[in-house]
Amino acid sequence: MYAIIEACGKQYKVTKGDVVFFEKLDAEEGKKVTFDNVVLVSDEDKVQVGNPYVKGFKVEGKVVSHGKGKKIVVFKYKAKKNYRRKQGHRQPYTKVEITAIKKPAAKKTAEKAEEKVEE
Repeated sequence: MYAIIEACGKQYKVTKGDVVFFEKLDAEEGKKVTFDNVVLVSDEDKVQVGNPYVKGFKVEGKVVSHGKGKKIVVFKYKAKKNYRRKQGHRQPYTKVEITAIKKPAAKKTAEKAEEKVEE
């Protein structure tokens, strides 16, 4: 089973047990994080596509750590004008381990079906 979730302005394909690097999230290490924006869910031979999101599905994860990515160099240069600017950047990230892909509760739909039959 896998899901495609939308977080931090990007889409990620996740399965249970994956370790995913998201852009910096406001959560402490060891805390749970829930992603409600599930775009697609695939369960073996059944695929559900949301419009824009699949209702009821949630993806849960645990924050493993925070850190910074590799340094990139931003170098601006204009030929023959003696203009040179050098700047470095390290993008912060949050490392999250996906713990579960939760399905919507089946009890509510079963209770609604029983109520319709009784009426």
